[in-house]
Amino acid sequence: MAQQDGPERVRREHLTSTTEQGRFCVARCVCGWRGPARRARSQARTDAEAHTVSA
Repeated sequence: MAQQDGPERVRREHLTSTTEQGRFCVARCVCGWRGPARRARSQARTDAEAHTVSA
């Protein structure tokens, strides 16, 4: 039986975002991954990009 793509199929995408926590910025992913707290937003974005590439 062939597998069909339907609404019941779970997609495993890595969608990341960054959030501010006081003086720090943290990258997070919908898969549950969380990067380290960074003072530089650019570094948090780099962490998120590295996660999506390695996942």
